[in-house]
Amino acid sequence: MSGSGNAVAVRDDSWFDGLFSAHAAAVHRFVVRRAARSDADDLTADVFTTAWRRRDDVPDGMELPWLYRTAGFVVANHHRKHRPLPLHAVPDDGEPETAQWPDGADDVRQVLAALSPRDQRILLLTAWDGLDGTQLAAVLGISRGGADAALSRARSRLRDAWARVDAATG
Repeated sequence: MSGSGNAVAVRDDSWFDGLFSAHAAAVHRFVVRRAARSDADDLTADVFTTAWRRRDDVPDGMELPWLYRTAGFVVANHHRKHRPLPLHAVPDDGEPETAQWPDGADDVRQVLAALSPRDQRILLLTAWDGLDGTQLAAVLGISRGGADAALSRARSRLRDAWARVDAATG
């Protein structure tokens, strides 16, 4: 038996440059929505430092979900290290900052606010960050079936929240 069918990608400077070029902007946007803009560059750099240090753990074809999951840990650690913070300085968990929402998105904000932080995260990862089911599962650290079920439940609760908002405003 020859091992030629199991080619392993070389995780060198070139690989990292490609990873960074392909995903730095998306990871930065992800971080900005979860931390203070003034910290986003440093936190994004921390994510890519971790990616370089753990480059053999980054799964081929699932690089962006791995980076998002890592970014979630980096941001959470950052928030824990920097307590206490004044309440106004803590961003809403998982919600994009105001400047990034399109005009007329007040209804969307109201409906998302009615959902749990987990449902918000799941919906934003799929709708805002464009992750598919496999990628969502990787970010959440659960099976694909678990991610599909979580997304289905979150969408159901979203429909219910929309119905409540419509009933209250209609």
